[in-house]
Amino acid sequence: MCRNIKMLFNFDPPMTEDEVRAASLQFVRKISGFAKPSKANEAAFDRAVDEIAAVSARLLSSLETNAPHRNREEEAAKARARGLARYGD
Repeated sequence: MCRNIKMLFNFDPPMTEDEVRAASLQFVRKISGFAKPSKANEAAFDRAVDEIAAVSARLLSSLETNAPHRNREEEAAKARARGLARYGD
């Protein structure tokens, strides 16, 4: 999975449309190999981002869990600690 795609399930507050769209954009960039598509591919690229965002939002809203909600700040701190451990200063 692309490192820039963040987990969005089971957070309080829930994921936003912008977060889902950002993750979808990163996914399409990864699989297409384009950071920014050419004019010829722009419509297909944008359509793919929209479709993946819609499917992802449906998936996330339909998932269920008994686990307690995650805290965004705590998860971000854990990610920073993992990054420091892996890459140092």
